[in-house]
Amino acid sequence: MVAQPETEQSLVAQHWVDSELQPSTLSRDEQLRELQWFINSSLPYQGMEIRVVSERILTHWYEANVLAKAFYELTGIKVVHELTGEDDVIQKLSAQIQTNQNLYDAYINDSDLIGTHFRSEQVVALSDFMANEGQAVTLPTLDLQDFMGIKFTTAPDGKLYQLPDQQFVNLYWYRHDWFSNVAYQRQFLAKYGYALGVPQNWQAYEDIADFFTNDIKEIDGKRVYGHMDYAKTDPSLGWRMSDAWLSMAGVGDVGLPNGLPVDEWGIRVENCRPVGASVSRGGALNGPAAVYAIDKFVSWLNLYAPPESSSLNFTQAGEWPGKGVIAQQIFWYTAFVADLTDPSLAVMNEDGTPKWRVAPSPVGKYWQKGMKSGYQDTGAWTLLKNTPLKRQQAAWLYAQFVVSKTVSLKKTLVGLTPIRHSDIQSDVMTKKAPYLGGLVEFYRSNAREVWTPTGTNVPDYPGLSRFWWQYISKIVEGTLSSQQALDQFATAVDKHLDMLSKRSSHPCAPKLNDKQPAQFWLQQNGSPKPVNLDEPKGKTLPFEEAINAWY
Repeated sequence: MVAQPETEQSLVAQHWVDSELQPSTLSRDEQLRELQWFINSSLPYQGMEIRVVSERILTHWYEANVLAKAFYELTGIKVVHELTGEDDVIQKLSAQIQTNQNLYDAYINDSDLIGTHFRSEQVVALSDFMANEGQAVTLPTLDLQDFMGIKFTTAPDGKLYQLPDQQFVNLYWYRHDWFSNVAYQRQFLAKYGYALGVPQNWQAYEDIADFFTNDIKEIDGKRVYGHMDYAKTDPSLGWRMSDAWLSMAGVGDVGLPNGLPVDEWGIRVENCRPVGASVSRGGALNGPAAVYAIDKFVSWLNLYAPPESSSLNFTQAGEWPGKGVIAQQIFWYTAFVADLTDPSLAVMNEDGTPKWRVAPSPVGKYWQKGMKSGYQDTGAWTLLKNTPLKRQQAAWLYAQFVVSKTVSLKKTLVGLTPIRHSDIQSDVMTKKAPYLGGLVEFYRSNAREVWTPTGTNVPDYPGLSRFWWQYISKIVEGTLSSQQALDQFATAVDKHLDMLSKRSSHPCAPKLNDKQPAQFWLQQNGSPKPVNLDEPKGKTLPFEEAINAWY
């Protein structure tokens, strides 16, 4: 693309600000100044074509199809923004590291990889980059402290390795209109002895699942179900568990963001070194709490979910709440909020407000106050060291453009995956809140600190994450019991950690504990926890009280 005179490029900036990039927390003049910075800073890179890749969600579709075009017209840098599955993004990133071939110039990958990135020494530390070779192409108004997820992309060495691009959270989802039905409320109270409301523990969730599946059975001529999930033998089954089923059950330890010293993967870490996942090494992946968690997953799937659930993956299952036949889902990905606000769906009111709500997910009987409560996804921009510097710089310009204050509020309204404090606190989001069923309230509360991504304890996310679906699928299929599969799973993780310890001299590389009898660890305080035979009574709260717990 031939460079245009600044005045002509300024007209391009005005066109995009006025036609697409509204609303914004910036004034129009501030937006134009920010875009002028991109125009000026991109001059050395005009005519380049860069390649980036991200997972396939609405936010990234908007970037690939709208914002990449705006960036090209402003800067002359053409962006091929590829959309693919999350597992494929991780595989491509791993392939670039292993082959040393520059396949892509930047990746939007989950901050779940932060433990991998800072130990691998293959990922650009953005803190260093912005202060040195990337200083001239770092946006003066980037405002890192305005990013809600910046702590999730900062490693134990204090350095920033990824720049947040989108965030979504797993929350309890339910049909508020059904729960408000007086006849259903009376029937539920008569049977269970407590009010139909937002479940605070797993027993209440199970009671509600049974109630809608086996007592109500049919609403408006449709068969209804009290639970929704998915369990196809597929990488997304692994995410269902690692993101973060075990934390809700109470497998890990007290301590944020992920549990100290045992995290929600059941991995024990001492002085930043992973020392084991099996109970015999002080981990909890095959302990009683984990067995309880997986047994509940399989039981609820078989007893209360639609028969098709076991053959669905993440994307396919995401469509089901919109069909109007699901009463609740214990944790539901808010990446689907935009899809579930389609006015044509059975779960929407005529005035554009939803018939559904999101609230804190209920917790299992091993959970204790002060523990991680659930999972939050932070997809974030990542640069690899083997990408040539000029391509890193051009990609960094694009990454900052799609998260800039000029762009971010409009992008939030499109994909509903907010990243900035200033956006979520804006008057625009206040007006939008009644139409989003609790999402804005979540991000304005302290809960955004308690729902966290996979943390720095996981030293090789690409290598370890594949174990989840491979072993959990054996339980779902009935070929192994939960205990048998988790024993094998924990052993596989320990072997992988041991392999990593032999390959790396990094001060935070794994170093396995010696094996001890399981009872040695089960008798210690904290995780792994001994068998809990209590059967707590179900507890619920009205929606208003449930979301107030976030503040």
